[in-house]
Amino acid sequence: MANLFDDFNPISSKQWKQKIQFELDGADYNETVIWNSPEDIQVKPFYHRDEFSKSASVNTQASHFKICQNIFVHDIEKSIRRANNTLERGAESLRFTIQNENIDITKLLENIPLENKIVYFNLSFLSIDFVKKLNQISIARKAVFYCNLDPIGHLAREGNWFLTSDKNNFETLEKISKEAQNLSLLSIDSGLYQNAGANITQQIAYSLAHANEYLNRFPDFTKPIVFQIAVGTNYFFEIAKLRALRMLFKLIAAEYNPNLDCHFLVTPTKRNKTIYDYNVNMLRTTTECMSAILGGADAVANLPYDSLYHKDNEFGDRIARNQLLVLKHESYFDKVDNPADGSYYIESLTMQLAEKSLALFKDIEANGGFLKLLNEGIIKKKIQESANKEQELFDSKKEILLGTNKYPNKDDKMKHDLELFPFVKIKPRKTLITPIIEKRLAEKLEQERLEQE
Repeated sequence: MANLFDDFNPISSKQWKQKIQFELDGADYNETVIWNSPEDIQVKPFYHRDEFSKSASVNTQASHFKICQNIFVHDIEKSIRRANNTLERGAESLRFTIQNENIDITKLLENIPLENKIVYFNLSFLSIDFVKKLNQISIARKAVFYCNLDPIGHLAREGNWFLTSDKNNFETLEKISKEAQNLSLLSIDSGLYQNAGANITQQIAYSLAHANEYLNRFPDFTKPIVFQIAVGTNYFFEIAKLRALRMLFKLIAAEYNPNLDCHFLVTPTKRNKTIYDYNVNMLRTTTECMSAILGGADAVANLPYDSLYHKDNEFGDRIARNQLLVLKHESYFDKVDNPADGSYYIESLTMQLAEKSLALFKDIEANGGFLKLLNEGIIKKKIQESANKEQELFDSKKEILLGTNKYPNKDDKMKHDLELFPFVKIKPRKTLITPIIEKRLAEKLEQERLEQE
């Protein structure tokens, strides 16, 4: 069978550029059609194979991604019912957030079908006895547990270490690792950097430097390290972000253990979510979940459209879960591995982000490492600088959130619908360092609107 394209002469990138320049009718090519991202990456109007030199060496298995359900554990009976209900309705894994080490973990898990399930535990404490119980349950029930312990992330977010007998939690973490060898214990709170306003290069570099602090102290760890990642609305950049992070982690981890792997648990960002015109949040989370899957997430935990201002509720959970079910079972996002391969644009973004992030990572290590810079306030300062730039773009309407800073519905009223406080909470307390604070772009504008209702 003849190839239809044989009848057409190939067109070089130079010819395409000349054609575009002609159509611009004298306007400057670089200023008109080239966009400069916050990461200082120049995005061109087209990408061509004759300018393509190197593809990213990364394996993204979209077919393996799991639909994850977040469950905050306060009332055990309610948490059990919610877990079973969500598993029956399509969830494939669970992420429990537990703030109290007195929670009866055996009772919580005994009536939930855990066999061959992946379950994540975000613990707000560091307890050897609690983790030992999880280790025993995982063995008995043939479940895969990720414990997501992250003392450095807790320090960055809260300003203090976990309350333990040792000064900086590392001795306790080492003891836990000896008592719970069946569990994956380490986690990196990458989402904090995104939600606080870091640009993508910073997110990747800080996550890697954060992980490297653990690798330096625990080079014998063999279980995968979980990266809990937040993805934003810049669709192709976010796909490239996950690919670049995975590629660079493999590069760095190989210096300690060639077989050490990483595991991506991805959630849509809170930074661009709004309380006014809240249904738009569903559109935002849909594209963000798409980026997560195509970028190689191992599990995706969607963010309900009303999570900013409503307590956990069945309807919000169902909509968030159904978004992922549609992507998986009706849009067939799980049918192709390495779906971004062959896209010159995504490959180019991946390599550029990787190069810039690796350079920043090396700079962090040369200046004493992530923990040193975190204690000195430099990490927070750099994130705040990026956040301020993005906030200025939002305030000047150069970065748009529809329904909020452009085309707002003046008839929207939210004051009487707020079950949760949707803004930065101020908790005066003594801390070792100034914590990194998550903040949404629309907070100031929303507060002004609420005052006028």
